[in-house]
Amino acid sequence: MSTVTATSSAVRPPAERRGRTITTRIPSRIDRLPWARFHWRIVIGLGTVWVLDGLEVTIVGAIAPRLTEAGSGIAMSSADVGFAAALYVAGACTGALLFGQLTDRHGRKKLFMVTLGLYIAATVATAFAFAPWYFFVCRFLTGMGIGGEYAAINSAIDELIPARNRGRVDIAINGSFWVGAAAGGLAALVLLDTAILPRDVGWRLAFGAGAVLGLGILLVRRHVPESPRWLFLHGHEDEAERIVAQIEEEVRHETGEELPPPGAAVTVRQRDAIPFRELARTIVSRYPRRALLGLALFIGQAFLYNAVTFDLGTILHDFFGVSSSHVPYLFVVFAAGNFLGPLLLGRLFDTVGRIPMIAGTYLGSAAVVAVLGLLMRGDHLTTASFMALVVAAFFLASAGASSAYLTVSEVFPMETRALAIALFYAVGTAAGGIAGPVIFGALIHSGDVSKVATGFFIGAAAMALGGIAELRFGVRAEQQSLEDIARPLSAEEADRAAGDDGHEGLRLRERAETQRATAARHRAARHDAAAGLAPAPAAGLVVLEIRAQVAELRALALDALARGCDERAAGRRSRSDAERTAAFDRAARSDERARDYTARADALAAEHGVGGGQNGPADAGGDGEDAETRWAQARSARERALAARARHDEAAAAHEDEDARAHGRLALAAEERAQAVSHDAHAARLHADAADEEPAVRHRRAAERAARIDARRARQRDGMRRFRPGVGTVLFSPGMLGTAGPSSRFAAAAEAEHDREVEAIARALADDGGADRAELLRRVGGRHWGPGRFPSALRAALREGRARRDAQGRYEASGPRPPG
Repeated sequence: MSTVTATSSAVRPPAERRGRTITTRIPSRIDRLPWARFHWRIVIGLGTVWVLDGLEVTIVGAIAPRLTEAGSGIAMSSADVGFAAALYVAGACTGALLFGQLTDRHGRKKLFMVTLGLYIAATVATAFAFAPWYFFVCRFLTGMGIGGEYAAINSAIDELIPARNRGRVDIAINGSFWVGAAAGGLAALVLLDTAILPRDVGWRLAFGAGAVLGLGILLVRRHVPESPRWLFLHGHEDEAERIVAQIEEEVRHETGEELPPPGAAVTVRQRDAIPFRELARTIVSRYPRRALLGLALFIGQAFLYNAVTFDLGTILHDFFGVSSSHVPYLFVVFAAGNFLGPLLLGRLFDTVGRIPMIAGTYLGSAAVVAVLGLLMRGDHLTTASFMALVVAAFFLASAGASSAYLTVSEVFPMETRALAIALFYAVGTAAGGIAGPVIFGALIHSGDVSKVATGFFIGAAAMALGGIAELRFGVRAEQQSLEDIARPLSAEEADRAAGDDGHEGLRLRERAETQRATAARHRAARHDAAAGLAPAPAAGLVVLEIRAQVAELRALALDALARGCDERAAGRRSRSDAERTAAFDRAARSDERARDYTARADALAAEHGVGGGQNGPADAGGDGEDAETRWAQARSARERALAARARHDEAAAAHEDEDARAHGRLALAAEERAQAVSHDAHAARLHADAADEEPAVRHRRAAERAARIDARRARQRDGMRRFRPGVGTVLFSPGMLGTAGPSSRFAAAAEAEHDREVEAIARALADDGGADRAELLRRVGGRHWGPGRFPSALRAALREGRARRDAQGRYEASGPRPPG
């Protein structure tokens, strides 16, 4: 269930509900589901788009020669065919970027229906092509549809598939491209056979076949729901709850068993849309290591794949003497190896882990391709051995290439998921996908087998760089919730909202103290007027008392609002649903009390025709004497009155009694003025505290805390845990790396000490200025920390932005002085 901080969403339209903070277990409820028919619907309805892409690319490649022949019904040259292929790739990159952003903004389902519709319409239109320019436009639009599908489909699949199955499913689905490729190659043999179909009809039916398959997929997709993760983030938590409840009920009915309890909840601040600039900045500047990883993986696989796929037929024909009629059959063998790789290796990405499998497939395929290049240069290959090495290399490379899409889909925040896929696909395809065929094509055209071998070496190097990047920057994402891998931006906004509530509470208490000072000054003025030291208002002394009461009621209302802010801040920070709900309930009761006090103040002011009591009278009353002196004077007057009565001088006694009452009123006035000064001083302190908690300062401190937490989680995921062995052991240094589990008290103590060491480095640089490494080591006493601890803490301070290194190699503070 979801917990919200405002009125029930059932009575508010989504546009009014955005901006609220909600807590939900929807991600953990999705991740706990066992595999069921619902997940097969997701695979069939969404995953088959890769089959379409493979079919599209292969059929167009097969029919290309037919388009240049006389009698084809369209007059195109070989250059026109190449230009059309380039436009298809350009359209895919454009569609990925355009529809990727729209997918994050308007929802997964809307866009995967729109992009598939665009693909179907453009493919059908291509079948009726009559001129090159018309064919070019249709190919560009078809590419836009396919490129948009990549962003919408992969984000939806990863958000709907349970965490323990996400790797194998995503990789197998991306590998299904080669099912379409094999089908396209076989279909082309029939569609281009002039004994079966006329020369100007077969290639048109090839495009029609893709459109028919796309239409079938479109019908299945009608039953695929919107991503519940996207829904609750954009103010539709009721619909998200309904969809997840339906899925759970279907799974229970199918399995006949109760579902396990869900995991941790996530708290987010709902938003309508996030600007493209903020999304791109998040991907590139906030996660630079993951951005480099995504680029390396995509460029490596795009270079190798596009180079070999586009030129495989030419290599077989020119260097191994394979006839053109037999090339399609060998291409089917090549496609089968590419599909079997993701299918058979996919489950290992969830069990063995992302980093070893991604690095292994990239580096393994690079090694096989390098061996292929060496044997080719030495002229030691036959057609069979060449194909065996190619199939072996791409058996691994296909799983690695599929994991590139998986990686960029799961290592960035939920709000940027579709855009991340689109961005890295577009950049990788534009760089590797264009450079690969160009370089390979030029090398093949030379006719020199050693130069073709050099092309394979370049492809192996590109894949090897991807594998090295995975080893250096990879993320252990196997069987983890997407929200744990990359915290949603809106979850951090919820943390900032808690800080904003605390800041608002300070401001409200400051105003409450100002109101109490106002009430005290009104009463001081009343006492001064009663003593005859100041003129009374025309309506009488009661007006001053009413104004004081109104100010006090408003102060109580402000106090109640401040308590409500504190409760909401505590609720947003709470990890327990029960505690969070209780805190929000207490906040609602405090808000109700505030409204009651405000209503009483307004009614009292209206009844007596006085103002709101916002401003007290000027402190002109009194003669500067304090309350203690006035009370002493009142006691002296009462003593004189008693003495006069003892003398039976009633007139003098009455005069002294009046003097005592006057001094008493002036004493009360002095006390009220002292109270006013005290309230003003308290308000000034609260104002200073609030100024110290301004949003920029508070958000900086929150960002520092979040960076430390993210760094700690990264170390835990990478298995690089610091630990302190027990007393009496030889291995005593917390700086050593070990295998202490996350719950180990040694690991917890070492983590806390590591954070203190990072803080000491940051504070030394902020307090005493920049220093070289040796000086910084001396300042913080790092030589006494233990083996490896100072270098580790210094690296962490640089990585977390607590310190920076200038051009001379000196270390400087990266920002303001650390808090404390």
